Amino acid sequence: MHSIHEHKPHFEDVVEHVRVDLSQLRTGRANPALVEDVTVEAYGSPMPLRSMASIAVSDARTLVIEPWDKSLLKAVEKAIHESSLDLNPVVDSKVVRLPMPSMTEESRKNLVKLMKEKLEQGKVALRAVRERVREQILQEEKDKAISEDEKFRLLEELDRMTKEFTARIEEMGEQKEEEIMTL
Repeated sequence: MHSIHEHKPHFEDVVEHVRVDLSQLRTGRANPALVEDVTVEAYGSPMPLRSMASIAVSDARTLVIEPWDKSLLKAVEKAIHESSLDLNPVVDSKVVRLPMPSMTEESRKNLVKLMKEKLEQGKVALRAVRERVREQILQEEKDKAISEDEKFRLLEELDRMTKEFTARIEEMGEQKEEEIMTL
């Protein structure tokens, strides 16, 4: 092992997964990421909404979904109804309008709780990556592939990288919490 940086993509993957998870939490604000992975039954097979329609924000509280094939309007409406998002789509000639309901104080607090669970899952995943790399370093020292000094240097570098990525996850959480709690 020459550098801890060869493991950076694993840490990046965890952070990206958390980012996607957080983007799919429904706040009072319209955000295309909220619905782009909704599965729509189209042409006899399930497809993610983003691969069959344009999704735009028309104002702070409304998404507009325009299927490229207008015959799929009803399928899009049905898929959103059946999703766990608890949204009420409105079919309007060529588009589906998706108004975001206002959130109550209680629903905001529940959302923050869910968000914190997702952050914690991300931190656990980071620690798992760190642990795998740590084991590898210890094994290399045991196999005499690296010196004891090199082992300590690598472990220090690993801890620094873990802290850096943990801080990035926490920062994303702070931003999302602010977004959730902003009326």
